[in-house]
Amino acid sequence: MSRISGSPTIGMEHIYGLMLRVARWRTGAGETPLLFLNGIGADIAAAAPLLAQLHGREVWTLDMPGVGGSPDALMPYGAPTMAAILVEIAERFGHKSFDLAGFSWGGAMAQQIAVQFPSRVRRLVLMATTPTVAAPGIGWAALLDDDMLASGLKLPTATPLGLTYQSMAMAGWTSAAMLPTLKHIPTLVLMGEQDGVVPAAHGQMIAQLIDGAMLEVVPGSHLFPFTHAAKVADRISDFLDAPAAEQAAA
Repeated sequence: MSRISGSPTIGMEHIYGLMLRVARWRTGAGETPLLFLNGIGADIAAAAPLLAQLHGREVWTLDMPGVGGSPDALMPYGAPTMAAILVEIAERFGHKSFDLAGFSWGGAMAQQIAVQFPSRVRRLVLMATTPTVAAPGIGWAALLDDDMLASGLKLPTATPLGLTYQSMAMAGWTSAAMLPTLKHIPTLVLMGEQDGVVPAAHGQMIAQLIDGAMLEVVPGSHLFPFTHAAKVADRISDFLDAPAAEQAAA
């Protein structure tokens, strides 16, 4: 197992036939917890350097089936099913509402949760993601760019079946028709200026669909939340901590 920074509490949640490894930092701290959803095939250890720096609040994340410490699912799952599972885990933790952040594949899943359970999500942070996974311009070969190779991150950590099921869960997925209904949820969209996997234009589409959403193009490529973890953690914290009036004004 990869070393996980920041000393989170690690546990297993058995739900709907799945065993999911969950990590929680600063359990019970702050008023509103943050759920972070990672990219395809990426495990808790990959996200830990970012999540450990989000001080003053509980933050939790998990390994999807077949990733890291979570065994493969016995059957494929869809995005709505996984969204319901994640909200059920939040309920187990006593989280009636929560802030939600997602990176890449996890950003798509975060959108699914927000449109499926809009009353549960207080604020939304979407990073390096898209409203339509089949949209033109998504280039997976760019995962081998110099910035990512220099980061030393080892992605993915999934089994072949785990990657297959994660891909199938989002096959043909789009949130575009439903994103306008999220105008009541303050939303921050962060995109990497050198991202060759999900170019910044995808974030612009999200910001145009969610009335009031803030779009920021930041330094780095697709893995910018991890290669620029300190700056990204500060920006997320500032957004989550800002008074509602400031969000509306922005």
